Amino acid sequence: MEFVLVGLPHPEVMKIPLFMLFSFIYLCTLLGNSLLILVVKGDPHLKKPMYHFLLNLSFLDILLSTVTLPKMLTNFLQKETTISFQGCISQLYFFHFLGSTECFLYTVMAYDRFLAICRPLHYPNFMNLKLCRQFSAGIWLIGSLHSMIHTMLTFRLPFCGPNRIDYFFCDVIPMLKLACADTTLNKAIIITNIGAVALICFLMILISYVHIVNTILKIKSSEGRRKTFSTCASHMISVFFYYGPPVFIYLSPNSIDYAIEESVAVFYTVITPMLNPLIYSLRNNEVKTSLKRMKCDKLYE
Repeated sequence: MEFVLVGLPHPEVMKIPLFMLFSFIYLCTLLGNSLLILVVKGDPHLKKPMYHFLLNLSFLDILLSTVTLPKMLTNFLQKETTISFQGCISQLYFFHFLGSTECFLYTVMAYDRFLAICRPLHYPNFMNLKLCRQFSAGIWLIGSLHSMIHTMLTFRLPFCGPNRIDYFFCDVIPMLKLACADTTLNKAIIITNIGAVALICFLMILISYVHIVNTILKIKSSEGRRKTFSTCASHMISVFFYYGPPVFIYLSPNSIDYAIEESVAVFYTVITPMLNPLIYSLRNNEVKTSLKRMKCDKLYE
């Protein structure tokens, strides 16, 4: 009927400090991404494909953090760190739904930058706002189907033994450890359908950016090279922060060192969603200009 989430390993005296730390991170994630959403939605100068995808990214970061962090925070303050069977199913589904959607979104964003920089004349035909909405709807749908497969395969297994999950949320690999059945098929699907998909998306992004960097180096103006590279650098930083951990975790489902896996998982489920608004606002001149414009408008009101 329920599982026990062991959570992050920590001494008893660290419960309150950790609660305060992760509360601060969650608050920053909500405020930073909400501000970015308001800026993109409120400024007509940002009605461009790149910012449409950035809007989706901010929504995903808010939702992804909300799937794991509130439960983690309550567990720091409770003696009984349990989660219901249905709650565990929901958490696993929404985590992989949002996580895989974000994975596909980064790939589409790389394609958008590739077209804008390497194929500027074809860009309006291949990437307008109508196509952006179709791309967005497609990746949300694929992410949902991707997650549904893993959720159904995981919870069709019998759970009749221990109910302690050595993790801070319900994820596929820790759940398989508790199953009272052969999990070979599940582990094979994890490698091919999560680890391999993340790796393939990451390689596609790298290929796009090899072409982008090659095009940037051909720009004669040093100022032009700087501006173009600055636009792409923020995306690459987010990509490396986001893709590395899942590839590490899901390409090695037989790993038993959960302390390392939890540390890695915290980074891309908790830290990256907080950093993304900073990365995209501080390294993006158009967003900074829009923020200044909003500030001036408020002062004159």
